[in-house]
Amino acid sequence: MAVTEPAAAVLSAAHEGILRRQSLRESSARTYARSLPIVPVRARGLTIEGADGRRYLDCLSGAGTLALGHNHPVVLEAIKRVIDSGAPLHVLDLATPVKDAFITELFATLPRGLADNARVQFCGPAGTDAVEAALKLVRTATGRSGLLAFTGAYHGMTAGALDASGGAQDVRVTRLPYPYDYRCPFGVGGERGAELSARWTENLLDDPKSGVAHPAGMILEPVQGEGGVIPAPDEWMRRMRRITADRSIALIADEVQTGVGRTGAFWAVEHSGIVPDVMVLSKAIGGSLPLAVVVYRADLDVWEPGAHAGTFRGNQLAMAAGAATLAYVRENRLAERAAVLGARMMGQLQGLAADHPCIGNVRGRGLMIGIELVDPDAAPGDGSRTSTGAPPAASALAAAVQQECLERGLIVELGGRHAGVVRLLPPLTLTDEQASAVLDRLADALSAAERSPYDRQQTGLSN
Repeated sequence: MAVTEPAAAVLSAAHEGILRRQSLRESSARTYARSLPIVPVRARGLTIEGADGRRYLDCLSGAGTLALGHNHPVVLEAIKRVIDSGAPLHVLDLATPVKDAFITELFATLPRGLADNARVQFCGPAGTDAVEAALKLVRTATGRSGLLAFTGAYHGMTAGALDASGGAQDVRVTRLPYPYDYRCPFGVGGERGAELSARWTENLLDDPKSGVAHPAGMILEPVQGEGGVIPAPDEWMRRMRRITADRSIALIADEVQTGVGRTGAFWAVEHSGIVPDVMVLSKAIGGSLPLAVVVYRADLDVWEPGAHAGTFRGNQLAMAAGAATLAYVRENRLAERAAVLGARMMGQLQGLAADHPCIGNVRGRGLMIGIELVDPDAAPGDGSRTSTGAPPAASALAAAVQQECLERGLIVELGGRHAGVVRLLPPLTLTDEQASAVLDRLADALSAAERSPYDRQQTGLSN
């Protein structure tokens, strides 16, 4: 039924009132609410309905949390069963049937070399809490304090996680170059760039005068998300595994955003065939509810009782929703579906680049896709281009595209070094028809943003 004009006015007033009160009462630290001024009131699958009556296709998916989209029936049913059963909802770290079922399902999905001899640590319910636990674990197990991390990384917002992320200012972690083909730190790109990254790492660890003591662990993302959707080359991942194993350095894979089928494999490390010593998991494993765990080799389990904890580590509703999500993704082969559909979408986006020179690079894995927008008119000799010849990022254009997408009922996120990468993280349940609608709206938004004189001036794009 169409909304009448008076009813639309009422909805709009309610919408604006909520946003106004949010700006007056909530912290200045809020982020998504600034670029996405919507007030969700209902959602199902890919679709969100706002308080103003507008509908949106959600390609943010709770920053990758919603593997099955909003309010999937199997998730709602799992939550309802726990509530109707009368089971306690808060149990600290006590054993429960719900927890037992979740762990059983989780272990059924893990890389076999890890699942066969693993322990799981429930911690605070956010991914950054699990990162903190993982860093603390490898330091405790090895008796060493040093850590290795990578440029462009994002591991969370708590102190230790920030130290290991790319934006760290007070560096207490050794930073290594992450392979970034489009903007290679060595200026060569491709396999050669990845090889130089590996050599740099080996030399740093083996040179007695490098100034880097033998570290406790290395933490990496198989696909950097906030860094700009940058997949690590499979051979480079295997090289990192060999480097760390040969030197008794624990390898920590941060799968907070890449896990549960997102990249076209159940866990992103499976693309390269490596088995890390530690996996950090959150987001999608809770089936839309807060949950985070660390899974690690049994011989690293040196915790004393209470050495790491978290009051809300026994979230029963999240475990039930998570078990249902893990099982649904596994049984319905949604990882394989993400691989096929993601490759098709990236191919279509690469085709758009012929008509839009501002598309510098399209990359990703599965349904974790990034479109890096650039200023194609930057002169080769003006110092703004990288050593690989890549034009500078067009961050203001990316922001304009995001807003034009929102005007067309499409929610996308931005990322990358200069917020110049438009990111797509749709649910794994995305249909072919929905994928086409997403790409149509994105293409239309891109054209509109390019036509805007203000935005073209801000990004440096010429008329």
